[in-house]
Amino acid sequence: MKLGKKFLPINKQDLKENGINELDFVLITGDAYVDHPSFGTAIIGRVLEDAGYTVGIIAQPDWKDVNSFKVLGKPKLAFLINSGNIDSMVNHYTAAKKKRHEDLYSPGGEEGHRPDRAVIVYSNKAREAYKDVPIVIGGIESSLRRFAHYDYWDNKIRRSILLDAKADLLIYGMGEKTIVQLADLLRYGMTFSNITDLRGTVYSTNDISNLRNFVKIPSYEECIESKKSYAESFKLEYYEQDPIRGKGIIQKHNDRYIVQNPPQLPLTQEEMDRVYSLPYTRTYHPIYEAKGGIPAIQEVKFSITSHRGCFGSCSFCALTFHQGRMIQNRSEESIIDEAKLLTTLDDFKGYIHDVGGPTANFRHKSCKIQEKVGTCRDRQCMFPTPCKNLIVDHSEYLNLLRNIRALPKVKKVFIRSGIRFDYLMCDKNDSFFEELCKYHVSGQLKVAPEHINSKVLKLMGKPDKKVYDKFSEKYYAINKKINKKQYLVPYLMSSHPGSDLNAAIELAEYIKTMGYTPEQVQDFYPTPGSLSTAMYYTGVNPLTGKPVYIPREQKEKNMQRALLQFNMPQNYKLVKEALEKCGREDLIGKGRNCLIPYRNIVRKGTKNKALPRKNSRKNH
Repeated sequence: MKLGKKFLPINKQDLKENGINELDFVLITGDAYVDHPSFGTAIIGRVLEDAGYTVGIIAQPDWKDVNSFKVLGKPKLAFLINSGNIDSMVNHYTAAKKKRHEDLYSPGGEEGHRPDRAVIVYSNKAREAYKDVPIVIGGIESSLRRFAHYDYWDNKIRRSILLDAKADLLIYGMGEKTIVQLADLLRYGMTFSNITDLRGTVYSTNDISNLRNFVKIPSYEECIESKKSYAESFKLEYYEQDPIRGKGIIQKHNDRYIVQNPPQLPLTQEEMDRVYSLPYTRTYHPIYEAKGGIPAIQEVKFSITSHRGCFGSCSFCALTFHQGRMIQNRSEESIIDEAKLLTTLDDFKGYIHDVGGPTANFRHKSCKIQEKVGTCRDRQCMFPTPCKNLIVDHSEYLNLLRNIRALPKVKKVFIRSGIRFDYLMCDKNDSFFEELCKYHVSGQLKVAPEHINSKVLKLMGKPDKKVYDKFSEKYYAINKKINKKQYLVPYLMSSHPGSDLNAAIELAEYIKTMGYTPEQVQDFYPTPGSLSTAMYYTGVNPLTGKPVYIPREQKEKNMQRALLQFNMPQNYKLVKEALEKCGREDLIGKGRNCLIPYRNIVRKGTKNKALPRKNSRKNH
């Protein structure tokens, strides 16, 4: 594995220096250009280059000026368009739909370098620049919007992004294999109108008479008309996302049909090793230096992606819809090679920040059965209880971490991509747990119980509260054994479907017993592609058809969030109102279990701190 010395072309001068008269592909992205394997644009560009194609990058073009889309000339084969590593709407707006004031994927963290709905805007502008050049859209924004979908920001059902972008093809999921297969077809003379059976792609047509073994789902018009139809549509989409057993899907949009071919086959270990061995420069393009670079690189520059996919299947996460449930991993040799490369970088200080994936300790497929028949259609690997066929083994991951720790110049290896604690608790061998605490935690370990109310946890697809309690007990016991004072930092979520004020109060009481108030609380964010978002829109669980309570009003969402941070002075009024509304005045006062005092008094010289009066009556 070697460090790359040259970036992909970004202007005509680069083309001249590389002896390129015409690019095969021009890749347009909503992120600044960072040539690092944690950035999808860099991966797709390098994979195509490795396959013998010429690729140029137009990063964050001025979407108001068509000339910005012409800086590399007319591509021979196609424009490739994505919004960047993050959905452009999520990048721009909070869960409360308030505008964010920074963009970590832009120069100096400045906002305003990409439009809302970037894929649509870029695609239409690229079409204006060169009317006859095919357009292929991909990345997270396209992948999660490939069918009719609920849009939280417009609060309505929008049609497939393929149609709004007026693109010729949509690539969904992790696209390395698909993009090279597409490029090869184009090189040998196939036209987009004839590319109708490529795995991992979506196309539109007005004729489906020749299609076989496809699942028809409710149409765009039916989804608009009926939430029941939308729930049915989502359920069918959800069940067919497996690369082995998954079928193609057809959805009618007016007089057109959106056709999704079955998911692309997972990368083999050898294929994945090759992807990560390509000559990335591993930094941002020097054109951004004047503004201080690109902040997003800091978190990942010394991190290593060891695998993809997640079989945890949390309802609020769209990962199942994008990366899939089946784990794809790199070899230990490949990961060690990358770790060695990191130690040679000038600014390496001895710390590898992460070795993981969506879930760090999911290093291999969840069971042997899925290698032949795919993941189970209507059974989760971890929920409601771990499957009897689940392979619980941390030994390979542990050996990998040991070998990285042993490398010269490596002082510490952290794990920041998250540990699935219920999977860890299934392991009867404590070796990984002990070494995790001893070597891979820096004062605190972040985990994600998300909630403690049983009804909410069930809808989230998360384990019961008692599993987290047992994990917490064991974590502190191990730290005591190794003579370390380290803490747990739980990720918690407010306003998830199923969570009413009483559930939020229950969680607040639990937080009180922890003696820890979370500095950050994640409000549920309805993004396309997740099961929880479908619940949010329809008011039912699409998989069961059962009704689900939905906190929709911003006032209630604010209350739930405040309850999870009940001791912050600025939250006093909302917490008191929520407690009174639910008849829980027993939690107001000076009692041991109370969340807030009787009154919120700001005394002179204090910083808005909630203090009870000295003469306030005792809580009963």
